[in-house]
Amino acid sequence: MDAPTTYFEHGTAAERWARAQLFFDAKEYVTAARILEGLVGEAPEQLAPRMLLARAYYHSAQLSRAERELRAVLERWPVEDYAQLMLGRTLERLGRAAEARPHLRMAAAMAGEFPE
Repeated sequence: MDAPTTYFEHGTAAERWARAQLFFDAKEYVTAARILEGLVGEAPEQLAPRMLLARAYYHSAQLSRAERELRAVLERWPVEDYAQLMLGRTLERLGRAAEARPHLRMAAAMAGEFPE
């Protein structure tokens, strides 16, 4: 029996959400991601766990996973400006600046920042 996995999976969705946030706040991004993966699997229609999962992936340098999660978020919520920004930053970190530019421009426009 895998005790750490059992601990992470223990409790209600609300308890696991609170636990994931505590790990994220403590900069334990890999652990937070492990908890959030289960939550997102159970409730893929909820934005907050998906965004925190993408952030946990980003901060733990799991950039391909962050990109995949952010693209899934934007497919479901195309007006989520923070997801656009995060996707742009993720693509930049992956060395794909040209692919990042449209997402960064979209995030800026959605935030009301227009170049003069």
